[in-house]
Amino acid sequence: MATEVKNVAIVVFQYSVVVKGIERKMTGAYNVEIIEDFTLIKPHADRTDVYVIYLPEDVVEDTVKLEKFKHIVNDINEIDGKMLLIGENRFHRELLSFVPAIKYKTWLDRPVEMETLQPAIEKAYISAGGASGKKRVLIVDDDPSFASMVMEWIKDVYQADIVTAGMQAIKFLLKKSADLILLDYEMPVVDGPQVLQMLREEPETAKIPVIFLTGVGTKEAVERVMALKPDGYVLKTTTREDLLNYLKGKLG
Repeated sequence: MATEVKNVAIVVFQYSVVVKGIERKMTGAYNVEIIEDFTLIKPHADRTDVYVIYLPEDVVEDTVKLEKFKHIVNDINEIDGKMLLIGENRFHRELLSFVPAIKYKTWLDRPVEMETLQPAIEKAYISAGGASGKKRVLIVDDDPSFASMVMEWIKDVYQADIVTAGMQAIKFLLKKSADLILLDYEMPVVDGPQVLQMLREEPETAKIPVIFLTGVGTKEAVERVMALKPDGYVLKTTTREDLLNYLKGKLG
């Protein structure tokens, strides 16, 4: 029986001779198309098995390109897309601090050789989205460092996703399901209480347990948090062990 050829979309900031070379290497093994217009990422979802994002060398230094990269990752995550990132090794750690959602995505260093490219694409295809059977926890926090730490704590037990803004959480949950939400109480623009209210107003999200993350543990602060009737709260000073025990009590 013939193996079905996968459809791979190469997302580029600018088409170049190097990208053309990668495209040529992949053609034959895969059905390949180039996406330069980032608004086409979601419309291509039904016919794309893996998105390959080819990052420009100056993505970390160019704030406009960095913001575009964040939007690309968010768009692919919202449609549950599978993702391979190709970039400079020296910038990988720095990119993680800007876009923590790529932490467990497949990464390939430049320069790219076919003997490493094809296995990387296959790895992205089979490993995207976490292990099956794990319950999904959405972490919503505008502090990428804290969100990444929480993800690191729980990733072996739960499938974890990160968004860093309130409206990103709403958009994410309208595309994907979650078994529990860890929601930062204080965020700019749209804060935790506003997000909770919007979630409760939508039939698709109204019953998802929401646990507030708060950095203030005074009696008055806790009373203010609980007055909004979330499913609980966790202090940001908690330990990994205490957080896992708390989540186990909520999710089993």
